[in-house]
Amino acid sequence: MKREIYLDAPNVGALEKKYLSRAVDSGYVSTIGPFVDEFEMAFAKCVQAPHATAVQSGTGALHVALHELGIGKGDEVIVPALTFVATINPILYVGAKPVFADVDPETWTINPKDIEGLMTKKTKAVLPVHLYGNPCNMPAIMRVARRYDLAVIEDATESLGAFIAERQTGTWGDLGCFSFNGNKVITTGGGGMVVGNDATRLKHIKFLVNQARDISRGYYHGELGFNYRMTNVEAALGIAQLRRLSQFTRKKKMFSDIYRKNLEALGGIQFQKQYPTAQSSYWLNCLTVPNRSDVETLQSTLKSAGVQTRRVFMPASEFPYLKAYKRGALPHSYDIYERGLCLPASTVNSEKDIHYVCQQIKKVF
Repeated sequence: MKREIYLDAPNVGALEKKYLSRAVDSGYVSTIGPFVDEFEMAFAKCVQAPHATAVQSGTGALHVALHELGIGKGDEVIVPALTFVATINPILYVGAKPVFADVDPETWTINPKDIEGLMTKKTKAVLPVHLYGNPCNMPAIMRVARRYDLAVIEDATESLGAFIAERQTGTWGDLGCFSFNGNKVITTGGGGMVVGNDATRLKHIKFLVNQARDISRGYYHGELGFNYRMTNVEAALGIAQLRRLSQFTRKKKMFSDIYRKNLEALGGIQFQKQYPTAQSSYWLNCLTVPNRSDVETLQSTLKSAGVQTRRVFMPASEFPYLKAYKRGALPHSYDIYERGLCLPASTVNSEKDIHYVCQQIKKVF
């Protein structure tokens, strides 16, 4: 049988089956049930955030966060170009405009120094992305944001378990958004979470994601709402996965150490780097090679060996409906895309599997 080493496959087992069975046996399989509240409380405690509200997806989390902070028509939101498009789309959903920032060539995250240069009178928010689990320089970003009274929404969808100065990603800004898609650090199948310090704000988000229904008045809806509720079944899966988070993050860190120990000495290979006080979640382990042809050769070779890989995100400014928002050259974002590759990081893989990946890469370099 052909060997298969997984990029980002979910790791589910007996504990998840136990919780899912409890949810099914209870009869609460939709958006009503006790596991949702339990998951919210457990997640808030895990990331050391005062409050958390479960939602339908990471994209939904970003959308409702922007809406809650009053970002709307005509406003501008500074966001890195090098990110998954789901970071950008919610900005358009609320009628605002994305302003693309370049990224630091070493960390691949938004450079705080660039934010001030992109600001106009219309700038209302910054949306930093902890790309591939690697934390942004949040202390510097927050200093800029507070100086100019900008809202900060953290895209922590890939960074559960990551820290900056012992403070978890997603807890620095006004609101932090997480994803539990099937390929993330933990999964609920779909799903997401919004966290924050303001109890009133998080309570209102919980109201909004239930179609802004005033239950005390029956089916009464006093404002625009969203159908972004998490289901009881998803939350049950999330509780089980959250209990295994430390196991997952330890394993991902071990994989990263193996990659770096074996490959950093090879000519032209460079890994995504961290800020001095940061600790990545290593959602994916990503590197750059000397040129575009090397990426294609390496990806083809690894595919033949049963190793799953993925190109680094194409800068969002390249997509037809987003090109009009591109103001500058964004050289680092494009260079990383041209030469970047994401390596297997799924925790269903073994230590032996990662050593095997390193052996295959050494054949190319």
